[in-house]
Amino acid sequence: QVPLVESGGGLVQPGGSLRLSCAASGTRFNGNAMGWYRQAPGKARELVAHIRSGGITNYSDSVKGRFSISRNNAKNTVYLQMRGLKPEDTAVYYCNTQPPNAFYWGQGTQVTVSS
Repeated sequence: QVPLVESGGGLVQPGGSLRLSCAASGTRFNGNAMGWYRQAPGKARELVAHIRSGGITNYSDSVKGRFSISRNNAKNTVYLQMRGLKPEDTAVYYCNTQPPNAFYWGQGTQVTVSS
């Protein structure tokens, strides 16, 4: 059983917002850096945001200023708040440790930005 489950995706208009959640089960990730990744059709999976165990965050240039990653260690959950969404943000979004663990890739959650 994959210990990370993503949720919160959907269809949103350009400029809209979504909040993704990544719930961990069976394994605690409090000591791990965690990342949100995405994969658009025909493109390689990319890291868009990550957060260290102490809370320091980093973002790719494509989402900086629009996305915000956070974590709740008590709930063993990582979030990705996305604002100002653009059509180019359309992708399947995944969470994993950073660097990623091949055994932790889940189904992801689809985000579609379209009018």
